[in-house]
Amino acid sequence: MKKYPVESSVMTSAGYDAETRILEVQFKNGGAVRQYYDVSQALFDDFMAAESAGDFFNLHINGKYPEKRVDR
Repeated sequence: MKKYPVESSVMTSAGYDAETRILEVQFKNGGAVRQYYDVSQALFDDFMAAESAGDFFNLHINGKYPEKRVDR
């Protein structure tokens, strides 16, 4: 999965796999990586284009999709 840098005070990068519909986000605090499942390509595109990635994440992704912490 290709990762893209995210300008945010809490996230460092995000990646998306269109086949599995998995969004993967790496956070600054401790470097935690979380996967969010059944995320559409359109939502990922909107997330990456958002003026504030953190605000978009909190409004449209966090707590809205099944998620799991993954260790890299």
